[in-house]
Amino acid sequence: MAIDVGNTRLKWAVYESARPGARQLANGAQFLEHIDSLSEGDWAELPAPQSMLGCVVAGTAVMRRVEEQLDIWDVSPRWVVPSDAEGGVTNGYEHPARLGADRWVAMIGARRRLLARGDQRPCVVVMVGTAVTVEAIDQHGHFLGGIILPGHGIMLRALESGTAGLHVPTGDVVPFPQNTSDALTSGGTFAIAGAVAHMVQQLKAHSGEEPACLMTGGAGWKMAPSMSVNVELVDSLVLDGLLELAQLRGL
Repeated sequence: MAIDVGNTRLKWAVYESARPGARQLANGAQFLEHIDSLSEGDWAELPAPQSMLGCVVAGTAVMRRVEEQLDIWDVSPRWVVPSDAEGGVTNGYEHPARLGADRWVAMIGARRRLLARGDQRPCVVVMVGTAVTVEAIDQHGHFLGGIILPGHGIMLRALESGTAGLHVPTGDVVPFPQNTSDALTSGGTFAIAGAVAHMVQQLKAHSGEEPACLMTGGAGWKMAPSMSVNVELVDSLVLDGLLELAQLRGL
């Protein structure tokens, strides 16, 4: 079982074996406020997993709640802590263990995905969720660094609370917005797209070649049409990275 506990939702999947490309037997997602019912709901009829590996960014209290739900099986919870190097990626963060576990695992999943098809280009890894992260990995698998910016919802709520007369909109993304709702929706989208494009250009200048750009996260499909750089949309980079690590650790 692979579990990704984000800031808003818990995503999980059960696989036939602990290896990349293994057949998925079941999957699901649950908002954090409802995770205390997993053992009696989503997980109640699942076959008992032989092992579990997960990553969590929502804090220790949420992690403990997830572990309580796992008590229905005789399985030891294992959580990824970023290290100096693992899964083909070298961690260039100033304090490696302080890097978000989901960022680390997604980079490992992205690097493995590229190498599996013989692609050794540098790579930009984008996760679009409650927050947006944009990571740069060179052609040797060295994580050079990354940026964090507010997700679309946080941007809009900040504008609503900090300005008079602006309210969270239901607008569209358009090239030249002509109403406030479209202006807010388009502004948040273009801010994220611009940050990604900037990182792609930075990495290209650093490495001397055009990087691949992989995007994941719950809101990735909304962002992809507005990108000014070529983006490969991958739904499961974090789960893919967890499978890679599970195999390397012999789980």
